[in-house]
Amino acid sequence: MDEFILEASHVSYAYEEEGAAAVKDVSLSFRTGEMTAILGHNGSGKSTLAKLLNGLYIPTEGKVTVCGMDTADENHTWDIRRNAGMVFQNPDNQLVASIVRDDVAFGLENTGVPAGEMPARIEEALTQVGMLPFIDRGPHTLSGGQKQRIAIAGILAMLPRALILDESTAMLDPRGRREVFDTVERLNREKGITVIWITHFMEEAARCHRAVVMHEGQVAMDGTPQEVFSRVEELRRIRLDVPPMANLACLLREKGVNVPHHVMDVEGMAREVLKCRS
Repeated sequence: MDEFILEASHVSYAYEEEGAAAVKDVSLSFRTGEMTAILGHNGSGKSTLAKLLNGLYIPTEGKVTVCGMDTADENHTWDIRRNAGMVFQNPDNQLVASIVRDDVAFGLENTGVPAGEMPARIEEALTQVGMLPFIDRGPHTLSGGQKQRIAIAGILAMLPRALILDESTAMLDPRGRREVFDTVERLNREKGITVIWITHFMEEAARCHRAVVMHEGQVAMDGTPQEVFSRVEELRRIRLDVPPMANLACLLREKGVNVPHHVMDVEGMAREVLKCRS
């Protein structure tokens, strides 16, 4: 199995109507089975980067490869989209059929999967996202979180190696956000699917293996969530909030409590405070 499934090398991208580059000389590699959060305020370049990693955009400069395939090579376009599936922000923009079963089948039909293979793949994909009981329902009857899970199932049916989710919980209520994130986290953990999670919710990023912070089209930080969120002042300077636990850890250090940077949960914080008291 390839060590790196997605790679961007000195990638830049400029929208023709804007002129200035939205992504500037970005180099990133994503390991097979890794779950990476990409963070940044509006206009930081994170959504543009997501579309570059999926081949929806072709770099103005540099190179992006998916499973070793160059996204600029039109001969590999469908193989790239199948291996690195994309889930967008608004679930209503992704659902194309009047029945859930047909919606999940859409990608299979477009990629020439034999009809005899489709039922099993559709049912397996819906089972993986906990939506099999809704197979004959209309998508319009579902909640936002359920619609996003159907959109994910449509990609899973094509047996991808990576999922790229571009602020896929931004339009959902807290319950829907939790449903979708928990589903994707489980797919990463149990199926080994590589995940690129574009978000502005810090608590989601804190649950990933890795956090990449984008600022003005460039990579500003890259490390574990613990490493990134320990840089509280730098995050504030680029107009990003920090998870409550990271903020609390910063305040405790200012008060003389030596909280290790890897501690990001309530129980860990409590233990460090109790150590100090004893």
